[in-house]
This record gives sequence, structure tokens and C-alpha cells, in this order.
Amino acid sequence: MRRYNSQDARRRVLAACARLFLEKGYTNTRMTDIFKAADVSAGSFQNVFHTKDGVLTAFVDIMFSRQFDMAWELASAAPTTAHVYAVETALQLALTEMNENLRDIYVEAYTCPATLSLIHRRTVQELQAAFGAYLPNETAEDFYELELGTAGMMRAYMVSRCSPNFPLDKKISRFLEMSLSVFQVPVDERAQLIAYVMALDMRAMAHHVMNALFESLAVHLEL
Repeated sequence: MRRYNSQDARRRVLAACARLFLEKGYTNTRMTDIFKAADVSAGSFQNVFHTKDGVLTAFVDIMFSRQFDMAWELASAAPTTAHVYAVETALQLALTEMNENLRDIYVEAYTCPATLSLIHRRTVQELQAAFGAYLPNETAEDFYELELGTAGMMRAYMVSRCSPNFPLDKKISRFLEMSLSVFQVPVDERAQLIAYVMALDMRAMAHHVMNALFESLAVHLEL
């Protein structure tokens, strides 16, 4: 193994993990697989990331940033920020049905404390912008506490694979009905938001986002 400076070692590990996580899933990727694919020693890895969870946090940071950007682009014509939230959450659920290894990454992201904290921090501002009008007296801390609950629901829905009795459209509709009620969106507006998402070709949008995510990772990590 060659010796690399910390910045180069970080890039090599992230690039290797991007391939391994998408090919094998996060759970099935072993530390020895990472060392071999990145051509780094265990010591070099630990100096940069410490643990496999540390790599996941950095990987999710890149992936979720691009995912949120894509959601805003796809929902640019949406009437309100609440519509954008509905599209973005529906996309996450659709993405987990595209590929089992991608599902594994998302589920782990909503399980690992470090990555989950990252998701919470990113989501709180979005929630305030989307639902502040419905909860005018709630603080950022209040929205953080609400996000803890909706993130738990998101993970449960990601883990539960779609089936003939529970297809993707129904999964998305159920999740939105529950999450929008948490933020006290009135029933009639809730129905309008769900109808807006149901009218979109969410599978095609998820494929588009998935390809864009892969391209973004390839550019960012010089794959």
C-alpha cells in the first residue's frame, strides 16, 4: 500500500465506499473491503474517519445535499414549500424501492446516530419554512422534536418493502397523511398536497434523481 496524505486518503476511501456501498450495501461492506479497494492501511483509515460510520456520515452528507437540491429543482413549480417537502419525502421513499443496496444505505442513515443527527439538522430548517405558518408559536427546538418523530416514521416505511397489498403510491400517501398531520396541516390542504404528489410520476422522478446522485458522486469523488 502506498502512503497518502490525509486529504488524498479521505478521497480514496470515500470513492471506494461509494462503489462498495452501492454494489454490496452498507451492511455487507467489510472494513477489509474498504482498505483493499481504497489501497489504504487501517491506520490511515482511522486517522481520517475512525469508523465505518464516519465514512457513512461523510457519504450521506454528499448524497443528501444533492438529493435536496434535486427535489427543489423537480418541485420548482410547486405552489408552496410544503409541496416541496411532500415531493422530497415521496422521493426518498421511492428511491428505496429502486435498489436494495440504496435502501440499505438510507435505512442505515436513519439509524446511525451521527448520520441521523446530520439529517435532523438539515431537515429542521426545511420544516420551519414549510410548516411555520401552521405552527406559528413553535421554535426551532420544537421542530427538531417533531422531526425526531417523522424521521422515525420515515425509517419504518423505508424498511417495509412495497408489496401488491402495499404499493409505492399507497406507502407515499400513508406517510404523507401522517407526517402532514403532525405539522397540523388542515385536512383539506393535506388532501391537496397528497393529490399533488400522487399526480406526479414518482417512479420516473426517482430514477432521474438516482442517476443524478450517481453522476454527482462520480464527479465529487473523481470516480
